[in-house]
Amino acid sequence: MNAARPNPLLLQPVLLQPALQPPDPWVRYWLAQLTLRLRREIAWCWRQRGAAPADTAETGLPAFSDPALDSLDLLRFAEDKADFFAQDACAAHLSEALAALRPAAGLSRWARMAQALGLDEAAQFVLACALAARSDASLGAVAAAAMNDARRPSISLALAQRLWDEPLAIVACAEPSHALYRSGLLQRIGGSGSGDAHEDWMAPLSMPAAVACALLGEPSRRLLPAALRPLPAAHALPPEAAALALWLRNTPPQGLQIVPVRSSQGADTAAWVAGLGEALSSSILRLGEDIGPGHAALPALACAAWLQGADLLLPEHWAEALGEAHAGHLTEWWAPLSALALRCYLPVDRPGLPRGLPAALLAPAFSVPTLSTQERAARWAAAARAGQKSEAAMPLPSADAADGAEAARRFRLPALASQRLEALLRSGQVQDRAALFALAQGEAALDMAQLAQPVALRFELSELVLPPAAGAQLQAIVSAMRQLGRVHHDWGCARAWNEGGLAVMFCGPPGTGKTMAAEALAQELALPMYRIDLSQVVNKYIGETEKNLRRIFDAAETSDCLLFFDEADALFGKRTEVRDAHDRFANIEISYLLERMERFKGLAVLATNRRKDLDEAFGRRLRFIVEFPVPGASERASLWRQVFPAPVDVSALDFAFLAQRFELAGGAIRSAAFNACLQAAATAPAAEPRVAMPEVLLAIKRELEKGGREVADEQFGHYAGLLPAQLQGSPA
Repeated sequence: MNAARPNPLLLQPVLLQPALQPPDPWVRYWLAQLTLRLRREIAWCWRQRGAAPADTAETGLPAFSDPALDSLDLLRFAEDKADFFAQDACAAHLSEALAALRPAAGLSRWARMAQALGLDEAAQFVLACALAARSDASLGAVAAAAMNDARRPSISLALAQRLWDEPLAIVACAEPSHALYRSGLLQRIGGSGSGDAHEDWMAPLSMPAAVACALLGEPSRRLLPAALRPLPAAHALPPEAAALALWLRNTPPQGLQIVPVRSSQGADTAAWVAGLGEALSSSILRLGEDIGPGHAALPALACAAWLQGADLLLPEHWAEALGEAHAGHLTEWWAPLSALALRCYLPVDRPGLPRGLPAALLAPAFSVPTLSTQERAARWAAAARAGQKSEAAMPLPSADAADGAEAARRFRLPALASQRLEALLRSGQVQDRAALFALAQGEAALDMAQLAQPVALRFELSELVLPPAAGAQLQAIVSAMRQLGRVHHDWGCARAWNEGGLAVMFCGPPGTGKTMAAEALAQELALPMYRIDLSQVVNKYIGETEKNLRRIFDAAETSDCLLFFDEADALFGKRTEVRDAHDRFANIEISYLLERMERFKGLAVLATNRRKDLDEAFGRRLRFIVEFPVPGASERASLWRQVFPAPVDVSALDFAFLAQRFELAGGAIRSAAFNACLQAAATAPAAEPRVAMPEVLLAIKRELEKGGREVADEQFGHYAGLLPAQLQGSPA
């Protein structure tokens, strides 16, 4: 079919719409085949239905007749039709034009596609019919006239069989497993799957618009659908990826080939994959985020990318979707794409191969490099220095290089968030350290997935009433956290040991201030605080507790924060001798928790009133153990003085007596003070806020009774007469 000299006919319009001029010479060749054959068939329809062209000057197209009779006449007029094509002036001219048609020499996009899929001439003609139907809206009425059915203004397999010289060759194209359908070039509609062979023949040939755009577009200028976009600027390929690039270069895909891309959430995955594409001299298109594994448009979009000679980067959310649908029908999303020699890059955010994929489809994985803390600190410091020199930074001072470096140590942002913050620093609009930290905290956006609740910070270290030893330890914790980044990265401890943060234990009886101290630490260090909800974390099903813990610690990796484990003995209990499967899996949970605690980069606070119940292995991982004893008389006096709000008049209270007579923890004192305020407000609703001894003594009596302690009148000394008469002389 090849020829050396050019074909002048292909310089003429090839469809009814003269403005449709596909640049690919092979596309023009096959569309011209369809148009000429269709016009010749219309000329025959004029003759067959008893009307000469001169008689139809006003109506334009042949009149419709009985479809059944038209089909029966195919055999009766077979010889007459051949003679008509040779002798009628119009038909003979069209036949000569068909004989003169020749495809251009060499391979174009169409020719490479046909060669790769093994499409014979009949299949290519069917494909041209579908392409013409998709691209030229004026063909519908002509196709209906040719098929003698006004209800079907579309090109079908039946029409293709009528137009093609070898009708038997079109039969193979009706098979659903034909390469035309398996590759995504055509999609079955209408009667497909109904079991009605007649409906399959008469159903319109449907080509996805994305495929039509790829076939009709200029090879040098891509006509891309909205769901396919070229990747942004590329990163230079890291040296450790050279071996993978060599493997991919020497192993071109013979069918669908999936390259797992291991990256963390928020990494600049697209730029790194683009860098890999540049190293392989291949272009890469990015699939739209709204296209999931089971999306109906996926086969067509993949086919369009393949026709463009490009590889495909799949969205980052695919790995999670495939994992959740491992047992469902979505696990075979790759089946409609398997006929294409297409390389797809699939981002995954965890070790191991993607689930639900045949091993034969998988190539070696590409690991996206991550910024080390030192690299991030250097970049943020440089961005801060550039921001100080910018015009936007005047006249106010902007965040300096030291602030940028410290923020980079405290906020381990992924690449894309880090780039956004760098841009803000360079603009000079980040005016101080507090603003920088607030922006970084906003970018971190910790998502604990309801496994932990953020805590509104209410207290400061100066409000704590503690023994000197405990207060000194809290100050030491604050100092250690502030120096942690410098010791890790400037002194090199992160390389020598690990980049872990601090884990501390607060132990003591209930109500001694453990939660309050955790809030005060978070306030002092400007850290967000999260209380771990054990009811959501601990799960009776095997492996679910570890998954929940992993989600918490993974979310907390992006930013320094304070994780508060209240009643920690419920989660950090001792490992036991394995007597059954329950013991074995309980020990696995504790071992996993130990390992993640050691790698956690923030501040973890474990609070318990049962220190002996914790596993001994936690002792090595705890940097500080702070005892919170029941306060002494002097501490209780301080607590009584500061527990009431400032607007409340407490001048009538005997704080020394209350502190000496009643051994209450801070929590109980706070509860008694609150109940006393409620009592005072009820007895004198219109008066100024004022609390006197009767309300406080009654609240203390009830607090002691609540704890199961006996209360006698003698304990209230000379204030016993202030208790209500009905409560005097009654035991607890």
